[in-house]
Amino acid sequence: MKLLRFGPAGHEKPGALDAQGRIRDLSAHVTDLSGGHLDRRALAELAALDLTQLPEVAGDTRLGPCVAGVGKFICIGLNYSDHAAETGAEVPPEPVIFNKWTSAICGPNDDVIIPRDSHKTDWEVELGVVIGKTARYVDEADAMQHVAGFCVVNDVSEREFQLERSGTWDKGKGCDTFGPLGPWLVTPDEIDDPHRLAMWLEVDGKRYQDGNSNTMVYQVPYLISYLSRFMSLQPGDVISTGTPPGVGMGQQPPTYLRPGQTMRLGIDSLGEQQQRVVAERDAR
Repeated sequence: MKLLRFGPAGHEKPGALDAQGRIRDLSAHVTDLSGGHLDRRALAELAALDLTQLPEVAGDTRLGPCVAGVGKFICIGLNYSDHAAETGAEVPPEPVIFNKWTSAICGPNDDVIIPRDSHKTDWEVELGVVIGKTARYVDEADAMQHVAGFCVVNDVSEREFQLERSGTWDKGKGCDTFGPLGPWLVTPDEIDDPHRLAMWLEVDGKRYQDGNSNTMVYQVPYLISYLSRFMSLQPGDVISTGTPPGVGMGQQPPTYLRPGQTMRLGIDSLGEQQQRVVAERDAR
Protein backbone atom coordinates (compact mmCIF):
# COMPACT_ATOMS: atom_id res chain seq x y z
CA MET A 1 0.00 0.00 0.00
CA LYS A 2 0.87 3.63 -0.49
CA LEU A 3 -0.62 5.44 2.47
CA LEU A 4 -0.79 9.22 2.78
CA ARG A 5 -2.36 12.13 4.62
CA PHE A 6 -4.18 14.94 2.84
CA GLY A 7 -5.81 18.27 3.62
CA PRO A 8 -4.90 21.56 5.32
CA ALA A 9 -1.92 21.62 7.67
CA GLY A 10 -2.97 20.42 11.11
CA HIS A 11 -6.24 18.98 9.80
CA GLU A 12 -5.05 16.15 7.56
CA LYS A 13 -7.08 13.02 6.94
CA PRO A 14 -5.71 9.54 6.23
CA GLY A 15 -5.78 8.26 2.66
CA ALA A 16 -4.34 5.74 0.25
CA LEU A 17 -3.29 5.75 -3.37
CA ASP A 18 -5.32 3.36 -5.53
CA ALA A 19 -4.04 1.34 -8.50
CA GLN A 20 -4.82 4.23 -10.86
CA GLY A 21 -2.89 6.74 -8.75
CA ARG A 22 -6.01 8.39 -7.29
CA ILE A 23 -6.26 9.42 -3.65
CA ARG A 24 -8.92 7.58 -1.64
CA ASP A 25 -10.22 8.74 1.74
CA LEU A 26 -9.60 6.24 4.57
CA SER A 27 -11.07 8.34 7.38
CA ALA A 28 -14.14 6.08 7.74
CA HIS A 29 -11.78 3.23 8.64
CA VAL A 30 -8.90 4.82 10.56
CA THR A 31 -8.61 8.09 12.46
CA ASP A 32 -5.05 8.85 11.35
CA LEU A 33 -1.79 7.22 10.26
CA SER A 34 -0.10 7.29 13.63
CA GLY A 35 0.99 5.12 16.53
CA GLY A 36 -1.21 2.08 17.01
CA HIS A 37 -2.61 2.34 13.50
CA LEU A 38 0.78 1.37 12.04
CA ASP A 39 1.20 -2.20 13.32
CA ARG A 40 1.00 -5.16 10.95
CA ARG A 41 -2.55 -6.09 11.98
CA ALA A 42 -3.91 -2.59 11.42
CA LEU A 43 -2.11 -2.28 8.09
CA ALA A 44 -3.46 -5.68 6.99
CA GLU A 45 -7.00 -4.49 7.69
CA LEU A 46 -6.43 -1.43 5.51
CA ALA A 47 -4.89 -3.56 2.78
CA ALA A 48 -8.05 -5.70 2.70
CA LEU A 49 -10.25 -2.71 1.81
CA ASP A 50 -11.56 -2.24 -1.72
CA LEU A 51 -10.17 1.21 -2.39
CA THR A 52 -12.43 1.69 -5.42
CA GLN A 53 -15.39 1.84 -3.03
CA LEU A 54 -13.94 4.67 -0.96
CA PRO A 55 -14.47 8.39 -1.65
CA GLU A 56 -12.09 9.85 -4.21
CA VAL A 57 -10.13 12.98 -3.26
CA ALA A 58 -9.25 15.74 -5.72
CA GLY A 59 -5.78 15.21 -7.16
CA ASP A 60 -4.65 18.77 -6.38
CA THR A 61 -5.34 18.40 -2.66
CA ARG A 62 -2.41 19.28 -0.40
CA LEU A 63 -0.48 16.29 0.95
CA GLY A 64 0.62 16.40 4.57
CA PRO A 65 3.47 14.46 6.18
CA CYS A 66 2.77 10.78 5.56
CA VAL A 67 2.80 9.86 9.25
CA ALA A 68 1.20 11.73 12.16
CA GLY A 69 2.15 12.02 15.81
CA VAL A 70 5.85 11.34 15.30
CA GLY A 71 7.47 10.88 18.70
CA LYS A 72 11.11 10.77 17.62
CA PHE A 73 12.71 11.90 14.36
CA ILE A 74 16.09 10.17 14.47
CA CYS A 75 18.77 10.73 11.82
CA ILE A 76 21.94 8.90 10.89
CA GLY A 77 24.92 10.93 9.74
CA LEU A 78 27.69 10.01 7.27
CA ASN A 79 25.94 6.71 6.47
CA TYR A 80 26.85 6.60 2.77
CA SER A 81 30.47 5.86 1.97
CA ASP A 82 30.50 8.16 -1.06
CA HIS A 83 28.89 11.03 0.89
CA ALA A 84 31.44 10.68 3.69
CA ALA A 85 34.18 10.92 1.07
CA GLU A 86 32.80 14.14 -0.44
CA THR A 87 32.72 15.81 2.98
CA GLY A 88 36.27 14.69 3.76
CA ALA A 89 35.07 12.60 6.72
CA GLU A 90 35.97 9.06 7.69
CA VAL A 91 33.25 6.41 7.66
CA PRO A 92 32.32 6.28 11.37
CA PRO A 93 33.05 3.09 13.35
CA GLU A 94 29.48 3.23 14.72
CA PRO A 95 26.41 5.04 13.40
CA VAL A 96 26.35 8.80 14.02
CA ILE A 97 23.02 9.66 15.65
CA PHE A 98 21.37 13.08 15.78
CA ASN A 99 17.82 14.39 15.95
CA LYS A 100 15.50 16.56 13.96
CA TRP A 101 12.86 18.16 16.16
CA THR A 102 9.32 17.06 15.32
CA SER A 103 8.39 20.72 14.76
CA ALA A 104 10.54 20.48 11.59
CA ILE A 105 8.09 18.04 10.00
CA CYS A 106 6.02 19.29 7.08
CA GLY A 107 4.31 18.01 3.95
CA PRO A 108 6.31 16.78 0.96
CA ASN A 109 5.45 19.78 -1.19
CA ASP A 110 5.25 22.49 1.47
CA ASP A 111 7.55 25.51 1.31
CA VAL A 112 10.97 25.14 2.93
CA ILE A 113 11.89 28.23 4.94
CA ILE A 114 15.47 29.51 5.04
CA PRO A 115 15.93 30.48 8.70
CA ARG A 116 16.81 33.96 9.85
CA ASP A 117 20.58 34.60 9.64
CA SER A 118 21.13 31.51 7.49
CA HIS A 119 23.65 31.58 4.64
CA LYS A 120 24.25 27.84 4.20
CA THR A 121 20.93 26.00 3.95
CA ASP A 122 21.51 22.68 2.18
CA TRP A 123 19.60 19.65 0.90
CA GLU A 124 19.80 15.88 1.51
CA VAL A 125 17.52 13.24 -0.06
CA GLU A 126 17.17 10.33 2.38
CA LEU A 127 15.36 7.04 2.84
CA GLY A 128 13.01 7.26 5.81
CA VAL A 129 11.97 4.23 7.88
CA VAL A 130 8.75 4.42 9.92
CA ILE A 131 8.46 2.19 12.97
CA GLY A 132 5.22 0.21 13.37
CA LYS A 133 5.97 -1.95 16.42
CA THR A 134 7.88 -1.11 19.58
CA ALA A 135 11.53 -2.12 19.34
CA ARG A 136 13.74 -2.52 22.42
CA TYR A 137 16.95 -4.56 22.33
CA VAL A 138 15.89 -6.05 18.99
CA ASP A 139 18.04 -8.60 17.19
CA GLU A 140 19.12 -7.55 13.72
CA ALA A 141 17.47 -10.67 12.26
CA ASP A 142 14.09 -9.57 13.65
CA ALA A 143 14.39 -5.84 13.00
CA MET A 144 12.32 -5.62 9.80
CA GLN A 145 9.29 -6.97 11.67
CA HIS A 146 9.19 -3.59 13.41
CA VAL A 147 8.92 -1.54 10.19
CA ALA A 148 5.57 -0.07 9.11
CA GLY A 149 6.95 1.35 5.88
CA PHE A 150 9.34 3.61 4.03
CA CYS A 151 9.17 7.20 2.78
CA VAL A 152 11.18 10.00 1.20
CA VAL A 153 12.78 12.49 3.59
CA ASN A 154 14.50 15.76 2.70
CA ASP A 155 16.96 16.26 5.56
CA VAL A 156 17.26 20.01 5.02
CA SER A 157 20.33 21.26 6.92
CA GLU A 158 21.86 24.62 7.82
CA ARG A 159 25.59 23.92 7.64
CA GLU A 160 26.85 26.92 9.60
CA PHE A 161 24.43 26.20 12.45
CA GLN A 162 25.33 22.50 12.25
CA LEU A 163 29.12 22.55 11.88
CA GLU A 164 30.58 25.99 12.56
CA ARG A 165 28.97 26.83 15.87
CA SER A 166 29.60 25.09 19.17
CA GLY A 167 27.51 22.14 20.29
CA THR A 168 25.86 19.28 18.47
CA TRP A 169 24.59 19.02 14.90
CA ASP A 170 20.98 19.24 16.05
CA LYS A 171 20.51 23.00 15.88
CA GLY A 172 21.37 22.97 12.17
CA LYS A 173 18.96 20.14 11.46
CA GLY A 174 15.70 20.91 13.22
CA CYS A 175 14.58 24.33 12.00
CA ASP A 176 10.93 24.68 11.01
CA THR A 177 10.15 22.96 7.65
CA PHE A 178 13.51 21.11 7.64
CA GLY A 179 11.78 17.70 7.62
CA PRO A 180 9.45 17.12 4.65
CA LEU A 181 8.02 13.57 4.84
CA GLY A 182 6.23 11.72 2.04
CA PRO A 183 4.43 11.83 -0.29
CA TRP A 184 3.54 8.28 0.77
CA LEU A 185 4.23 5.77 3.47
CA VAL A 186 4.97 2.67 1.38
CA THR A 187 4.48 -0.64 3.16
CA PRO A 188 7.35 -3.17 3.09
CA ASP A 189 5.55 -5.64 0.81
CA GLU A 190 6.00 -3.14 -2.05
CA ILE A 191 9.77 -2.80 -1.59
CA ASP A 192 11.86 -5.79 -2.69
CA ASP A 193 15.07 -4.43 -1.18
CA PRO A 194 15.35 -1.04 0.57
CA HIS A 195 19.10 -1.17 -0.04
CA ARG A 196 18.79 -1.04 -3.85
CA LEU A 197 16.79 2.14 -4.43
CA ALA A 198 17.86 4.95 -6.75
CA MET A 199 17.77 8.36 -5.04
CA TRP A 200 18.04 11.79 -6.62
CA LEU A 201 17.60 15.51 -5.96
CA GLU A 202 17.48 18.53 -8.26
CA VAL A 203 17.54 22.28 -7.60
CA ASP A 204 15.95 24.39 -10.33
CA GLY A 205 16.20 21.42 -12.68
CA LYS A 206 19.92 20.77 -12.09
CA ARG A 207 20.58 17.30 -10.71
CA TYR A 208 22.97 17.39 -7.76
CA GLN A 209 22.31 14.06 -6.07
CA ASP A 210 22.09 10.88 -8.14
CA GLY A 211 22.86 7.94 -5.87
CA ASN A 212 21.59 4.62 -4.61
CA SER A 213 20.87 3.18 -1.19
CA ASN A 214 23.28 0.35 -2.03
CA THR A 215 26.15 2.54 -0.78
CA MET A 216 24.58 2.74 2.69
CA VAL A 217 27.19 1.74 5.28
CA TYR A 218 24.87 0.65 8.10
CA GLN A 219 21.74 -0.93 6.64
CA VAL A 220 18.20 -0.66 7.96
CA PRO A 221 18.09 -3.87 10.10
CA TYR A 222 21.37 -2.99 11.76
CA LEU A 223 20.25 0.61 12.43
CA ILE A 224 17.02 -0.52 14.08
CA SER A 225 18.87 -3.05 16.24
CA TYR A 226 21.59 -0.54 17.12
CA LEU A 227 19.21 2.29 18.01
CA SER A 228 17.03 -0.02 20.10
CA ARG A 229 19.99 -0.53 22.47
CA PHE A 230 19.88 3.14 23.45
CA MET A 231 16.17 3.97 23.29
CA SER A 232 12.87 2.24 22.71
CA LEU A 233 11.69 2.79 19.15
CA GLN A 234 7.95 3.34 19.19
CA PRO A 235 5.21 3.20 16.55
CA GLY A 236 5.31 6.36 14.46
CA ASP A 237 8.99 7.11 15.10
CA VAL A 238 10.92 8.01 11.94
CA ILE A 239 14.54 7.06 11.19
CA SER A 240 16.20 9.02 8.38
CA THR A 241 19.06 6.82 7.20
CA GLY A 242 21.57 9.15 5.54
CA THR A 243 22.21 10.68 2.12
CA PRO A 244 24.25 9.87 -0.99
CA PRO A 245 26.77 12.38 -2.39
CA GLY A 246 25.86 15.63 -4.12
CA VAL A 247 24.90 17.89 -1.21
CA GLY A 248 25.53 21.61 -1.53
CA MET A 249 28.45 21.72 0.89
CA GLY A 250 30.23 19.11 -1.27
CA GLN A 251 30.14 21.23 -4.45
CA GLN A 252 33.15 23.14 -5.74
CA PRO A 253 32.58 25.85 -4.71
CA PRO A 254 29.94 25.02 -2.06
CA THR A 255 26.41 25.85 -3.26
CA TYR A 256 23.51 26.65 -0.97
CA LEU A 257 19.80 27.30 -1.34
CA ARG A 258 18.39 30.75 -2.11
CA PRO A 259 14.84 32.08 -1.85
CA GLY A 260 12.87 31.47 -5.03
CA GLN A 261 14.56 28.17 -5.89
CA THR A 262 12.74 24.85 -6.20
CA MET A 263 13.92 21.47 -4.94
CA ARG A 264 12.61 18.26 -6.50
CA LEU A 265 13.66 14.89 -5.14
CA GLY A 266 12.61 11.28 -5.15
CA ILE A 267 13.39 7.65 -4.43
CA ASP A 268 12.43 4.64 -6.57
CA SER A 269 9.01 3.25 -5.56
CA LEU A 270 8.58 5.89 -2.84
CA GLY A 271 7.48 8.90 -4.91
CA GLU A 272 8.65 12.48 -5.31
CA GLN A 273 8.68 15.69 -3.34
CA GLN A 274 8.88 19.29 -4.56
CA GLN A 275 9.51 22.31 -2.34
CA ARG A 276 9.73 26.01 -3.04
CA VAL A 277 12.44 27.74 -1.01
CA VAL A 278 11.33 30.93 0.77
CA ALA A 279 12.91 33.43 3.12
CA GLU A 280 11.68 33.59 6.70
CA ARG A 281 10.08 36.99 6.06
CA ASP A 282 8.07 35.59 3.15
CA ALA A 283 6.85 32.43 4.90
CA ARG A 284 3.09 32.07 5.04
